[in-house]
Amino acid sequence: METPDLLVGLGSPDDAAVWRLDDSRALVVTTDFFTPIVDDPYAYGAIAAANALSDLYAMGATPFLALNLVAMPADLDPEIVAEILRGGAEQIRRAGAVLAGGHSLQDQEPKYGLVALGMADPARLMTKDAARPGDRLALTKPLGTGVTTTALIRDQGEPRHAAEAIEWMSRLNDQASRLALQAGVRAATDISGFGLLGHGLELAQASGVGLQIHAPSVPLFSGARRYAELGTFPGGSLDNLSYFGNRVTFDPGLDEPARMLLFDAQTSGGLLLCLPPDAWEAFQAAAKEAGLETWAIGEVVEGQGIRVTH
Repeated sequence: METPDLLVGLGSPDDAAVWRLDDSRALVVTTDFFTPIVDDPYAYGAIAAANALSDLYAMGATPFLALNLVAMPADLDPEIVAEILRGGAEQIRRAGAVLAGGHSLQDQEPKYGLVALGMADPARLMTKDAARPGDRLALTKPLGTGVTTTALIRDQGEPRHAAEAIEWMSRLNDQASRLALQAGVRAATDISGFGLLGHGLELAQASGVGLQIHAPSVPLFSGARRYAELGTFPGGSLDNLSYFGNRVTFDPGLDEPARMLLFDAQTSGGLLLCLPPDAWEAFQAAAKEAGLETWAIGEVVEGQGIRVTH
């Protein structure tokens, strides 16, 4: 069955599904939820909501509606559940969207997230298949959520590093998405469970290009390098190495902790943007004026796979 109005779906997997409503409007739909990665219930709810909304921002959409997805143990303190939901609700409000209900069920392990809907201009979507050689790569959040939160779970982390991770994971990607659209970006993705290299490879493969990433330019949380040396990576980071590692070429000067940080599974990470060369300076200037931190980490090149330089 042909579905010409399904602009992005299973045929061209991306960060969200896209359905064209008319020539000027496209409906963008996504869902995401996960188990707690921090102890604070409010922060967990805020992070989970920001993470789900990030898929909309990665496509160039503006959120307008959200539904809660909730799975909680029957004996969990209701005040804890309320704080989780409050964290999510306040993030949805910050995004300018409306929380319109949801669904809950009992589960032995807490889970929370959203179904999120956004609106976009179908002519200005940001997708994984639109990167072109010569584009500059920009990243809008540091890496290290996986290795840092795992260190905290194992009682090897410091409170100040927990606070840093929570602050970054709670940030919405709304501003980065808006400035990217203004700069004419057409290729982007958000960095989450597959890490920088995994999501970068998805984008490169969809676009039929290669990526070159300069490892020293990639931003990291302040404790991430130390925790990487301790080996406090979550299972997802090790899975990323196993699955994506054969398509990445590293310069010999990069040691194992530096390599693994690029595979580190992220939660509510930043956007990876592919900026046309003639838009780079204007984007950087606009980001600086808006107070948005961005990092130039490499470029799109001919070929395939990813080369990481030192």
